[in-house]
Amino acid sequence: MIDSIKDLADWLSEPTRYSIGTALLLLLVVRFRKWASHPVVFAITCVLIVAFFLVSWDDPNFNRIVTKPDNIPIIMMIGSLLFFTWLFLRRAVLNDERIKRGEPTLEGQYAKQKVHVWPDLVYIELICMVLFTVFLIAWSIEIEAPIEEPASQARTPNPSKAPWYFLGLQELLVYFDPWIAGVLLPSFIIVGLCAIPYLDKNPKGNGYYTYEERPFAINFFLVGFLLLWCSLIIMGTFLRGPNWSFFGPFEYWDPHKLEPMVNVNLSEYFWIYLLDQPRPENIWLREAPGLASLFAYFVILPPILGKTLFRKIATEMGPERYNVMMHLFLWFVLVPIKMVMRWTLNLKYIVGIPEYFFNV
Repeated sequence: MIDSIKDLADWLSEPTRYSIGTALLLLLVVRFRKWASHPVVFAITCVLIVAFFLVSWDDPNFNRIVTKPDNIPIIMMIGSLLFFTWLFLRRAVLNDERIKRGEPTLEGQYAKQKVHVWPDLVYIELICMVLFTVFLIAWSIEIEAPIEEPASQARTPNPSKAPWYFLGLQELLVYFDPWIAGVLLPSFIIVGLCAIPYLDKNPKGNGYYTYEERPFAINFFLVGFLLLWCSLIIMGTFLRGPNWSFFGPFEYWDPHKLEPMVNVNLSEYFWIYLLDQPRPENIWLREAPGLASLFAYFVILPPILGKTLFRKIATEMGPERYNVMMHLFLWFVLVPIKMVMRWTLNLKYIVGIPEYFFNV
């Protein structure tokens, strides 16, 4: 039975199943948040996770991954991420129920109460600082720092991984050109975060947890932060092995495992596979299918969504703010779309113009 569980875990770790599975899990948790955020359900989930770790501990491949000094703090952060996500959902559910009954929110109950900085706040911070310092000293004695020998061009690590906080960007390099994955998308993240107060002027949810008063904003954040950032970090840390190949949590990291990926652009699918003719020599004619797809996606799709699915949002925001928000949103959605197309169709670029270093 244990071997069957291990085989199932390795099977689910395939990138397409992993991504779709995490997305479905988040969808179910949000959809049934009243049940999922119940303390008993959360406690049972934690017990099952701990039991999975204990059962898997004897497996040499699993043990080698989770006990690596670099990965131990990441596992701790995953645990804190699960806890604080549950805490948000729980307080949001309770607040939404209190608002429906006409009662003040949990945070509103204490809004008029004053807490003195000294000694209430500073004293607690001092105790936490001392305890955390003791914890770090014990940790540094028990676990060796992951310091390797000086860098050498003759011997490079396999796999060569960025620090954990950059593994999401390193994973994006598999699906996008470096100027998009390393420059454009991070810039959109920063610009999007700066633009939030100007795009979304809804005063509800300010200072207290809620879900039903801000469903679009909260879903947008949960998907972006959990699926398109934290999930990619987990993927790059635990599932990417030698040669940047995918490995399940119970698979041996065989450096001889090679997963050849066929690089096919959209122009090849259109001209060669669909029309059964060679690609035109003219660059713009050759990439016309990809350029038309991008034009339809970024220019035609926003007004269609503004009159159908996002009609209420478009009316409340106005044309200027709606178009800025929608283009940020479409870039946001393009990331998982491109990832799935890469895994299922081997699609490398929608538009591939290496002559001008323009690859999307």
